[in-house]
Amino acid sequence: MKKFICIHGHFYQPPRENPWLEDIEIQESASPYANWNERINEECYAPNAASRVLGPHGHIVDIVNNYAKISFNFGPTLLSWMEKADPETYALIQDSDRLSRGRFSGHGSAMAQSYNHMIMPLANARDRRTQVLWGVKDFEHRFGRLPEGMWIPETAVNMEVLDVMAEAGIAFTVLAPHQARSVRKIGEKTWAAVANGSVDTQFPYICRLPSGRQIAVFFYDGPVSHDVAFSGLLRNGEAFAGRLAQSFPPEFAGSRLTHIATDGESYGHHHRFGNMALTYCLHVLEKDEHVSLTVYGEYLAKNPPQYEVQIVENSSWSCAHGVERWRADCGCRIAAGPLHQKWREPLRKSLDWLRDSVALVYEAQWKTYSSDPWRARDEYIEVILDRSPDRVSRFLSRHAGRDLPPHEQTHALKLLEMQRNAMLMYTSCGWFFDEISGIESTQILRYAARVIHLTREVSGQDFEPGFLKILKTAPSNLPEYDNGAVVYERSLRSSVVDAQDVAVHYGVAAVRDGCQETQSFACFDVRREKFQSFEKGKDRLLIGLAHVSTNITREQARVDFVVLHLGNFDFLLASRPHLNEEAFDEACRALREMFLAGDLEGLRARIPSLFERCRGSVWDLWKSEQQSVLAWIIDDSLEILESSLQGIYDRIHPLLEAKHNISYPVPKAFAMIAEYTLNRDLIRVLEKDPLEPQALERIVKLLKQWSFGRDRETVSLAASHRIAHLAEMFVRAPENAGILLTMREILRILNSLPLVMDLWKAQNVYFVFCRKQRDLINRKLRRETDEDLPWAEAFEDVGYGLKIWNPEIFKGMDI
Repeated sequence: MKKFICIHGHFYQPPRENPWLEDIEIQESASPYANWNERINEECYAPNAASRVLGPHGHIVDIVNNYAKISFNFGPTLLSWMEKADPETYALIQDSDRLSRGRFSGHGSAMAQSYNHMIMPLANARDRRTQVLWGVKDFEHRFGRLPEGMWIPETAVNMEVLDVMAEAGIAFTVLAPHQARSVRKIGEKTWAAVANGSVDTQFPYICRLPSGRQIAVFFYDGPVSHDVAFSGLLRNGEAFAGRLAQSFPPEFAGSRLTHIATDGESYGHHHRFGNMALTYCLHVLEKDEHVSLTVYGEYLAKNPPQYEVQIVENSSWSCAHGVERWRADCGCRIAAGPLHQKWREPLRKSLDWLRDSVALVYEAQWKTYSSDPWRARDEYIEVILDRSPDRVSRFLSRHAGRDLPPHEQTHALKLLEMQRNAMLMYTSCGWFFDEISGIESTQILRYAARVIHLTREVSGQDFEPGFLKILKTAPSNLPEYDNGAVVYERSLRSSVVDAQDVAVHYGVAAVRDGCQETQSFACFDVRREKFQSFEKGKDRLLIGLAHVSTNITREQARVDFVVLHLGNFDFLLASRPHLNEEAFDEACRALREMFLAGDLEGLRARIPSLFERCRGSVWDLWKSEQQSVLAWIIDDSLEILESSLQGIYDRIHPLLEAKHNISYPVPKAFAMIAEYTLNRDLIRVLEKDPLEPQALERIVKLLKQWSFGRDRETVSLAASHRIAHLAEMFVRAPENAGILLTMREILRILNSLPLVMDLWKAQNVYFVFCRKQRDLINRKLRRETDEDLPWAEAFEDVGYGLKIWNPEIFKGMDI
């Protein structure tokens, strides 16, 4: 008997970028994080790349990259975000596949995924093909090899989906047990029904396809997967391991595979510390001589299928009605209550109508370049993965058969972006939840708006009226939205960004930070051509000419802009396409004279007469820029306030000392000023270079002496960043005992305060150093020279402070 175990995690978040910015804006519901990607990355994706095994007293016994020991897939759009937002975790995920190949007979732990989580049985044939090809190419780009397996979004499947995967070279996929309809041993004629999940999940099966191709299918263990996701099995890693190990029959011949599949977010986001339960589960299983960890590719290579299967067509893992959740009011939803999902069907119909309408435009317009528009779309993933100018030019030249001038490049790229957004608007989350005005449905409507906008630009045809006619029949559950058309129009108003908007943002940034010669905002680049700035008291007038370009379509524009700032949030923002030098100079002269003459009311009236687009508030900026302006104004006000408070504190400090010595109660107003000032000073000391431990200890002593409260969140964040920074400095100069001594002092001082510091990054750095620099550590810890003594003592103390110093980590070393 051979018992094998495989744990699969489907790690995925829907694309959340504003389609005009190609950047994620602030999402208040993810607070205190800027957006949901950041939040779930901190709770799940990053912790699984460096997960802890804890020993006695909560000290770290090991740090493990879970991804190297399980089977996993990441959504391509999520990895594209992570590559920029958290390159360290992204690199660890890539590295895990390389490590797993050494562990699992050359088979990697990573699986591919069709590109943007489209429900594949509901897609048309062209979209199914592109989704699979893009998923394969994205995987190859990130992991340096061709994928063996591919995850299908929501495991939504039919024979056409499996066939296009097999055609692309995919060897296997994973489905839910209830998606198997009947099985038989290869070579036999009679099929045995396995409805309602009764299929034996411990074998791979071959599914023969109408084209003559075939693909292997693994059906995961439903009950155990359910209990991991929903029934608390992740509360105890040992119990988790036991449940998996006990899932085999008492007696059997040959080999069997117990395997589960859940959303990867179960391991840390849905279940706090779920990553550590997974880590300990893997730790226990690795020590069990009766089982072996594996991944699907390895098991399939060593255990070719002995059975074949027929699947349940148009089925999925998360809808009891097949794939109706993504096109009908089938009853599948998140919350109990009176909410209906009658909006699902008209939402899909509106998108299908738009997709088919713009496909005709795309085909007709692409004839300018070649006779094969859909091959160009299939290969456009090359550009999505690398938008460098050379790569874009080579791609377009190859498909057009000639070098394209700039205006034709922009036209061709707009056509391709039109198609990319037409697929993004089918991301499954748009239908999964309960209300059409939710952020997921709103997001896919933003992609539809982008498709309409691009189509209008390249062809002059406006599909918005026809689209809204269908969308109006999608009823909202909320009276303030009424129907899908209202949701669309509201989301569109806050989403569209063009060159004029970007130029105005550039002007506001110039008020805040000074005018930069070049500056980037999301996917836009701005270059200053002309700029004039005038000040009168607290009032400022900026007038400029900016060259704005986007790296998505290479579109370029010259924009005149004006920013009138009359203090705090009082802004007047205006822009227009650049007409000519004479008109620009005349506008500058007229506005400058009125401003310097103090005629602000006249200026407010004059600006709109000269500039076609005028906005009277910073709240018309996109959200991230609103936040930047708000932070700038708050910081400016705080600077004035803190200067005043510092003067008061300097006066009352001796009084506080005197009252403390005679046990006289401190007046509440005095205490508030002193507490605020000391917390501010504590953060400034933590952020100062070089750090002065004596100054830090003095402030901490005063806070404790007067029993003042601590700004725990801000101080903890500053302390965590500083300790992580010192850890990184140390590994770059490991012989430098001074850095270790500073780290030891900070940990000693701050551990006397009731702070909850995030030492995750510093622990990772220290742990990896211990693994890679064993010879250096051995030599230092033997204390053979006078210089070794302070290094060794500080190194040990830092290890204790980081909760890492223990015999398990340093096993085999001369300690």
